[in-house]
Amino acid sequence: MSSRMPWHGVVVATALPFRDDLSVDLDAYAENLRGLIDAGCDGVCPNGSLGEYQTLTDHERAAVVRTAVETVGGDRVLAGVAAYGSMESRRWAEQAAEAGAEAVMLLPPNAYRADERSVLAHYKAVADVGIPIVAYNNPIDTKVDLLPELLQQLHEAGHIRAVKEFSGDTRRAYRIKELAPELDLLVGADDVLLELALAGAVGWISGYPNAIPHACVDLYQAAVAQDLQEALPLYRELHPLLRWDSRVEFVQAIKLSMDLAGRHGGDCRPPRVPLLPEQADAIKADTLRVLPLEDKSRERRQQV
Repeated sequence: MSSRMPWHGVVVATALPFRDDLSVDLDAYAENLRGLIDAGCDGVCPNGSLGEYQTLTDHERAAVVRTAVETVGGDRVLAGVAAYGSMESRRWAEQAAEAGAEAVMLLPPNAYRADERSVLAHYKAVADVGIPIVAYNNPIDTKVDLLPELLQQLHEAGHIRAVKEFSGDTRRAYRIKELAPELDLLVGADDVLLELALAGAVGWISGYPNAIPHACVDLYQAAVAQDLQEALPLYRELHPLLRWDSRVEFVQAIKLSMDLAGRHGGDCRPPRVPLLPEQADAIKADTLRVLPLEDKSRERRQQV
């Protein structure tokens, strides 16, 4: 039996394709998922912010998780279960477990600036479901910062097994390891991949592999192997594109890059609006510049 957890390796926070009428296209989604695994990605994370979960109906959200499990297997699925209330997050964790997902990713309470006691109670409520939890620290969007000391409490209480670190402060990796050495550190933003990999991250919950999976897998593998001769030049080449993952328009940007790469990207649901022309032009230029690297990585993997 493999010791790999569903949050280890390259786990893609999957974008969700819609039809022209903005209904969910589960067939196109499944095709995207198969392409990611074929490219060497280790797993997928449905119903994250990149998957526009906030705009989905309950029926759609459940169907997305079921499709992911049926397509790639539950051991490769880290289901997003964020919600405004703990009872709702717990219900989504139960649904993910029933569908066969083997782990979930959970934001802190995000309807208000929760205090420490509320955060602890929130994670305990979902942990009681019995499915492993990856905490998602995104203080930019949630206004709740899972500081290393709070992560230590959550881990020691048995509520979380890993953390997706999206604060942008790469110094935290070392403090987290000091306070909670058994807590798995995961890269949470594409544009700090190399820095956190060198600091000991064991996974990358990633956005841009949706568009360029082969190149991103090569980058991750070189980074965690601390092969700077291989990783650093590739990181420099990809970084202008990876930076879009940390911008407000990250969903639109990644979907546009997917379209340019021949994958199912498409439009977003409201309230997200189309990119400004200058934004679209910049993303197109960044994407077209790195697509030859993606082709090179794909060819190398096929030869192996």
